Amino acid sequence: MKLLVTGATGKLGSKVVEALLKKVPASELAVSVRNPEKAAALKAQGIDVRQGDFDRPETLDAAFAGVDRLLIISADGDNETRIRQHTDAVAAAKRANVGFIAYTSATNARESSLFLAEVHRVTEEAIISTGIPYAFLRNNWYLENEIGSIQAALAGQPWLTSAGNGKAGWALRQEYAEAAAAVLAGEGHENAVYELGGPLRTQEELASAVGAVIGRDIPVHQVDDIEYASIMAGAGVPDFVVPILVSIQKSIRDGALEVGSDDLEKLLGRPLTPLDQALAALVKELPSA
Repeated sequence: MKLLVTGATGKLGSKVVEALLKKVPASELAVSVRNPEKAAALKAQGIDVRQGDFDRPETLDAAFAGVDRLLIISADGDNETRIRQHTDAVAAAKRANVGFIAYTSATNARESSLFLAEVHRVTEEAIISTGIPYAFLRNNWYLENEIGSIQAALAGQPWLTSAGNGKAGWALRQEYAEAAAAVLAGEGHENAVYELGGPLRTQEELASAVGAVIGRDIPVHQVDDIEYASIMAGAGVPDFVVPILVSIQKSIRDGALEVGSDDLEKLLGRPLTPLDQALAALVKELPSA
């Protein structure tokens, strides 16, 4: 049995590989990376390191050769680029006769208003059309996505948001990674769709939890999208990033991430890390902490 993880040197992929090494021998594990030299540490552990570039689909045929179970970790970039990369990767998996595809998707991908959802909707459809058994890992929101807000709170600034009372299911990247590893190395996940995330909370609830961890009250500054964009631009956020951040806030406000599920705990086989403990661990890792 050969398992392969794409993007294995990335933030999520590296954690998936770590989790897999606790489940299967290194000899059964392969990774596909754009720059193999960055995966030297993985190769030293006995992992089969293969060169695979989503922008050069011809490299994926060799990268996916002989693979039984494949985890495609969604790439970074604009929607058009990601759709092209993902559909090329799925086509390569079909050509390589891969037996199973797991894919890191987004919450409620088929119906979501989240601007990121189009990428995942198209990719899910491409995977289904291959006829290859699949599992869609619809990750809600990483707690690590809020590190900027946490750092601002540590510096004495208010918690800024235009998400209103919208809720998200925050969980640690580590836990999403462990769930992905459980599916890739496990059995009985054919044609499954998992909505993965933690308990649903508002921005105010999250800010309150952060305040409890750092030992001070954090005022929440609820603004509209225009003011949010202005503040982000004034803080030095690149112009092209500002509308993305505004769109995320609006999507959360509109309920795009408000999908409750205990799938993540089921895949992990244990309760999620309590929010206060998860936040304390993040705060401890921050340079300003």
